Amino acid sequence: MTYTPFDLTGKTVLVTGGNRGIGFGMAEALAASNANVAVWGRKDAANKEAVEALSKLGSGDTKAWSVDVADESAVVEAMADTEAWNGRIDSCIANAGVGFGAPSFTDMDTETWRKNMAVNLDGAFWTLRESVKSIVTRAKQGDPGGSVVGVASLAAIEGAARNQAYAATKGGLISMLKGIAVENARYGVRANAILPGWIATDMTQAAQDTPVFEEKVISRVPIRRWGEPADFGGVAVYLSSDASSYHSGDTFVIDGAYSIF
Repeated sequence: MTYTPFDLTGKTVLVTGGNRGIGFGMAEALAASNANVAVWGRKDAANKEAVEALSKLGSGDTKAWSVDVADESAVVEAMADTEAWNGRIDSCIANAGVGFGAPSFTDMDTETWRKNMAVNLDGAFWTLRESVKSIVTRAKQGDPGGSVVGVASLAAIEGAARNQAYAATKGGLISMLKGIAVENARYGVRANAILPGWIATDMTQAAQDTPVFEEKVISRVPIRRWGEPADFGGVAVYLSSDASSYHSGDTFVIDGAYSIF
């Protein structure tokens, strides 16, 4: 008998912020593993490009929705549409996020705090709530099982100077997922967090363009390079697959061993 736990044929996976960066890296691997991939993103042009690229991979379908996860009604409506697309949601990866900092903690204003909260915590809450609701409803109808994932950050567990608002959202996300894991395990729901380290995306472009950052920070990454969006494909497929059916409430640190060095 052939062991094929990473074949996602028939599974529908939602990736928010899936049209670029880490989200797109995940979506590529999911599509290549034959999942039906639903992409949420705010920019229509980026959504279109993502769908065109993903449609060339694997045997599943791909569709994108224009969604601002900071808008509760938009999340609720889009989740219903996503579920109706293939009649189910098997996995949801809450990846959409922003990163607003300040010159110092004492200079951080309330607007900066709230902009981080609106997307990274409120948006993740609504996304996870609605996806878990879908999975639980299906479970009560005799078809249990599903996976929800939140993309947090090393900032959640390390001291993130000048980025306390961002770090607070990511720490809160981890706690939210652990609560989901315990409460909803009876319905076959698994909940886990992914903590990226220094990854080359649009969000870190300023740091990538700073030679001193490369010298002082990236040189300390034991793997000796920036992480890439593709580095998150494997964990996305694993957490969406039956191979992770007993793996819940965990945090996956993907940082090239930076945090332990």
